[in-house]
Amino acid sequence: MASPQEILEWIKRDNIQMIDLKFIDTPGTWQHLTLYHNMIDESSFTEGVAFDGSSIRGWKAINDSDMAMVPDPNTAWIDPFMEEPTLSMICSIIEPRTGQPYSRDPRSIAQKALDYLTSTGIGDICFFGPEAEFFIFDDVRYDQTQNSGYYSVDSIEGVWNSGREEAGGNLGYKPRNKEGYFPVGPTDTLQDIRTEMLLTMMRCGVPIEKHHHEVATGGQCELGFRFAPLVQAADFLMTYKYCIKNVAKKYGKTVTFMPKPLFGDNGTGMHCHQSIWKDGQPTFFGDGYAKLSKTALNYIGGLLKHAPALLAFTNPTTNSYKRLVPGFEAPVNLAYSQGNRSASIRIPITGDNPKAKRLEFRCPDPSCNPYLAFAAMLCAGIDGIKNEIDPGSPLDVDIYELSPEELAKVPSTPASLMDALKNLEKDHDFLTAGGVFSEDFIENWISYKLDREVIPVSIRPHPYEFALYYDC
Repeated sequence: MASPQEILEWIKRDNIQMIDLKFIDTPGTWQHLTLYHNMIDESSFTEGVAFDGSSIRGWKAINDSDMAMVPDPNTAWIDPFMEEPTLSMICSIIEPRTGQPYSRDPRSIAQKALDYLTSTGIGDICFFGPEAEFFIFDDVRYDQTQNSGYYSVDSIEGVWNSGREEAGGNLGYKPRNKEGYFPVGPTDTLQDIRTEMLLTMMRCGVPIEKHHHEVATGGQCELGFRFAPLVQAADFLMTYKYCIKNVAKKYGKTVTFMPKPLFGDNGTGMHCHQSIWKDGQPTFFGDGYAKLSKTALNYIGGLLKHAPALLAFTNPTTNSYKRLVPGFEAPVNLAYSQGNRSASIRIPITGDNPKAKRLEFRCPDPSCNPYLAFAAMLCAGIDGIKNEIDPGSPLDVDIYELSPEELAKVPSTPASLMDALKNLEKDHDFLTAGGVFSEDFIENWISYKLDREVIPVSIRPHPYEFALYYDC
């Protein structure tokens, strides 16, 4: 744990001139402000640094725009992408008039979820281990005008390029659809860039573990980092995305965390491992199914019950629901099972080690705001534990192979963002319990998503509609 004094001493000792303060907006994108070092003192870590919040998506009106960002000294690292040595810190947002956390600040909401967990007596820490996938492309172009609309992405690894003329000759070795998992070079062309991404994350304080190619053609990859307490895990995930995108840019490539950028192959998910501990001991290990405790089973019950509303935060884009379709390893079935990746909740087989016992919620994708998604999942789990929600029987079969009659008995995820938002509107008491999410935040979230995303997408012609209907 670093103190403000230690950070100030670091700045002085290493003659650091610039301080970069990063914070997250409502949809989930990092914003930043860079200050000369003499603008930061010990009071900055309690009273914050003033800024205008009126231009931040989903936040303040211009007549009430004064806000303050409070840097967390435990998040300090030297930014590897800035020429001048620059100390970076992640901030939470407060109301300067009251000094209280801003009710629409995602990082503050995540902290409130942890405070709520402690207040219930269920536990005092919740660990999250997100596994965010992504695509590395060589080129991306898109536009939407009154009379046209298109997108185009390209990758040297794309199976669609197997017949393309390439400089020096086309060498083949393009991963076929659904055959991109773990190939060695020369098929895997992204080994070195992933290694640099991973090591750069480590220099930014992220506890790294591994990297590998993922299932889809066209450059799908994943890097892994160690699980962490909820807020810190979200901090790590934002650092993960920042490092990956900027290392890719250095190589002349581009990264997207869109859930479904390619038609006809697997999309990009973010499976979330999670567990609750209390007094230094895990609470999910027991003598029930898959060696789960009643606490863990009730947590699963809460996730399954509230999943249709929960996905408004864990899968918050219109593109998210192009991934959540049958046939592409996507977890569309709301069931739980041990070691079964066709269920939306998988219980990893971890043996007799109580500390390793956890569950994996497979629905989320990396387009989410991690502070909001993690907080919402924890709130759903707490509701399950408090109300002893029975998750029902596990489904220990390959759900993808069930007959239509059998599959009809298994609940499924919402079919669209609109459906998820409707479910959130009806079912959000589990989020407002303990004051974690406010009614204002939920209303603002639904309104923002409808006005900025759902409706604009729904009223624009789609290119495939021309293939279907132009000659009608």
